[in-house]
Amino acid sequence: MRGLMMDFPLTLKHILQHNERLYGKKEVVSRTEAGVHRYTYADFQKRVRKLANVLQRLGVKRGDRVATFAWNHYQHLELYFAVPCIGAVLHTVNIRLFPDQLVYIFNHAEDKLVFVDPSLIPLLERVADRLKTVEQYVVMGSGAIPETSLAPVLAYEELMADAPEDFEFPDLDEWDALGLCYTSGTTGNPKGVLYTHRAIFLHTFASAMSNTLNISERDVIFPVVPMFHANAWGLPFTAVMVGAKLVFPGPFLKPQDMAQMIQDERVTVAAGVPTLWIGLYHALKGGSYDISSLRALIVGGSAAPRALIEGFEKDFGVPIAHAWGMTELSPLGTVANLKSYMEEWPEEERYRVRAKQGMPVAGIELRIADEQGNPLPWDGKTMGEVQVRGPWVVSAYYNDPEASKDAFTPDGWFRTGDVATVDPEGYMEITDRTKDLIKSGGEWISSVQLENLLMAHPKVMEAAVIAVYHEKWQERPLAVVVPVPEHKDDITKEELIEFLRPQVASWWLPDDVVFVEEIPKTSVGKFDKKVLREQFRDYQLPTE
Repeated sequence: MRGLMMDFPLTLKHILQHNERLYGKKEVVSRTEAGVHRYTYADFQKRVRKLANVLQRLGVKRGDRVATFAWNHYQHLELYFAVPCIGAVLHTVNIRLFPDQLVYIFNHAEDKLVFVDPSLIPLLERVADRLKTVEQYVVMGSGAIPETSLAPVLAYEELMADAPEDFEFPDLDEWDALGLCYTSGTTGNPKGVLYTHRAIFLHTFASAMSNTLNISERDVIFPVVPMFHANAWGLPFTAVMVGAKLVFPGPFLKPQDMAQMIQDERVTVAAGVPTLWIGLYHALKGGSYDISSLRALIVGGSAAPRALIEGFEKDFGVPIAHAWGMTELSPLGTVANLKSYMEEWPEEERYRVRAKQGMPVAGIELRIADEQGNPLPWDGKTMGEVQVRGPWVVSAYYNDPEASKDAFTPDGWFRTGDVATVDPEGYMEITDRTKDLIKSGGEWISSVQLENLLMAHPKVMEAAVIAVYHEKWQERPLAVVVPVPEHKDDITKEELIEFLRPQVASWWLPDDVVFVEEIPKTSVGKFDKKVLREQFRDYQLPTE
């Protein structure tokens, strides 16, 4: 029997309308190259309708892909809502990809328009002559358009100036496409993930739940995670829905810049990858910033070292909300919030739980499976591939049947490629990516666990562990370490090995430690293991 409930499509239009009715006085603050920009959600609403008129005047129709090539700021937020609410598809393009990857993504998505920040025009100019479907470029910012070879080129604010403020957003189907993001692509071409209105609507509600990220109107949200990286983890949508003040960093991502913004705007929740917060932690240790407003740092993208979690809480009173997700999950999958009774546990036990990636959020089903696809027990010891399903999990890659074929189990679960354990309480702990596990003499070694332990050493800023060839054991771990600047001359391999010795099995200990000034990062700020593996491909380990 069908239930007698109203047919109410779950579309972004309703989140936009909810914000307009209730939260017009709240602020959106952006640091831009022209200075700090402030306006209210009431201003934002007027400009979203003006932008909708602009898009239609430029010939954008339902289903068309509209690309952004931009930092985090208020104009980008306007596109986040105007493009999907007229029925088009917002394609946020990763500005840090290589030219060939950019060309592939723009052409594969068949983008019609590109909205670009002035400072990023040179990156687009390098590839523009190879883009097959782009008809026009719109330059954001507030000044005159810089001299450019892009053509035809228009100015965002000039288009907005004479656009009408009235616009009636159409009724859309909740299964219509809302946005498009591409994975950064560790092998082969990047893969497209096409989000529906329904998926983003449900993901937005889930992320605001108290058991998840606990975001409310009282918060001041600081998405440092780029708006081109899985929709800034959905935080712009969530902040608009609940009416939270939004603070955008623009291109100013140095630790001191972030600390200043947190202090000046009284940020309560900030979100980014561990490498950003490692830098912020050391800046805070060496400076005098007031970050007492912070109630949570959301950390995702890769595993947060336990030392970082302890350091922020003990030194600055700021808890880290450790999360895990993927572009294919819109992106939220798990969060490591403690259960109520765990608050009474000894400190060591609490940090052990919080260093894990956490429990599945409501709406996500999660299991671990062996190489034959058999589900494995949640005993905290057995390792298996993480597989998920849920209403905001990808069902296929966009126009890529070959990639889609291997991404799902026969019974419909998405294969994440992450390897993890899940304990009896339901907390997942990522042990590695399948391609990053080190297989030494037939036994697995977790590079992530070794990295986290190394980064707990007071002289270590960053550490990445990779497999290198060994004649007897096939693979052995090599640690690549960036020292804390004041200890770059007095840190030794021996002290790091001795630091690890009581914490892991002896055969897990790295065969060597290499000290470097910088570890290469991916386009979204993770350690780039494939670059490291290539860099140390012929590395000769010391003989026993």
